[in-house]
Amino acid sequence: MELEASNRYGDDGSSKRAGKPYSTLTWVTASAHIITAVIGSGVLSLSWAIAQLGWIAGPIALVIFSIITWFTSTLLADCCRDPVSGKRCSCYMDAVKSNLGGINNKFCGLAQYMNLVGITIGYSITSAISMAAIKRSDCFHKDGQNVGCHVKNNNFMIIFGIIEIILSQIPNFHELSWLSAVAAVMSFGYSTIGLGLSIAKAVGGEHARTSLTGTTVGVDVTSWQKTWNCFEAIGDIAFAYAFSTVLVEIQASPPGFNGAYQVFCQPIFKQVEDRCFNRWPNSSFIKESPPIKLPLFGVYSFSAFRVVWRTGYVILTIVLAMLLPFFNGILGFLGAASFWPLTVYFPIQMHISREQIQAFSWKWIWLNFLVLLCLIISVLAAAGSIATIVKDLSTYEPFNSVS
Repeated sequence: MELEASNRYGDDGSSKRAGKPYSTLTWVTASAHIITAVIGSGVLSLSWAIAQLGWIAGPIALVIFSIITWFTSTLLADCCRDPVSGKRCSCYMDAVKSNLGGINNKFCGLAQYMNLVGITIGYSITSAISMAAIKRSDCFHKDGQNVGCHVKNNNFMIIFGIIEIILSQIPNFHELSWLSAVAAVMSFGYSTIGLGLSIAKAVGGEHARTSLTGTTVGVDVTSWQKTWNCFEAIGDIAFAYAFSTVLVEIQASPPGFNGAYQVFCQPIFKQVEDRCFNRWPNSSFIKESPPIKLPLFGVYSFSAFRVVWRTGYVILTIVLAMLLPFFNGILGFLGAASFWPLTVYFPIQMHISREQIQAFSWKWIWLNFLVLLCLIISVLAAAGSIATIVKDLSTYEPFNSVS
């Protein structure tokens, strides 16, 4: 079953380049993209977040964030079409422009694309740390637990960057839609592995002391560290629900993609390439994409502009990841920075505008109370994450991250 179909033009009115639509995704692949985005690197920091908040506040925070995200996502999904023309919005910015217009559109673009860039940097850090963890685990099995087995993360970031440069050059992943299912299975896979290892650790008895209130003041951390860590933990949990950032793009069937990094960077690629294509429509460097036959892969549409721009973007994110390889701090800050504007504020304001909810009515009051409450939470989470990053910077040497 097709979500949307079009022969010449998309439902959003955008024309196809090189005679191809951006994508015609099925509900299965769209679901796979959402799963890949939700079960991303954010879940890897949840164990640390729960350890800070404890067995009471931690699960409660998870449930609250999931309910808020589900609620606002349903509002956002209902705003994916222009309220006047009925055309499908191709991106989050288009949805905000159609429903709110004005400065909200610019604010949304700034928040969304800065967040998407940050998320791709976060995935670069996460991937490198994960690969380093595998290498360290192998070292421990060979040489024993008493050996440090420390490895540098930069080499793994470079490996990850090379892989993403190659994947970024594929313009239409929807032609390889099975890869989306593989990505979703892998997301479930490492989440299940993490759960299994945690259960085995708990059953085995050899594990860190836990408590209902998390880390203990005076034993594990100071009172200030406890406060900042709890705020940062909230940001990490918010980051785990970051799929709202690309929900409109997934519903609108953007260029097909596979893997969490590609899920979040493809909207950036599309936005920049569309703007350049409209700004310089007669440029052969931007417009021309001659077909090239590749063994086993069929015909590949080669674009010099795509190669230069996408390669440069991936290199930039890898370099920034090398400069700021602070896993929990970066994820917490990204979660705090994106959760309020993109997951809460814009969906609710678009819903209020679209449904013409009367000001100061009970529904208007509680919706705006939710907006204000989430803003306060995001500010506190950002403060905690920044405090952690500043603390880590005091002992960090650039381009010398070690696991």
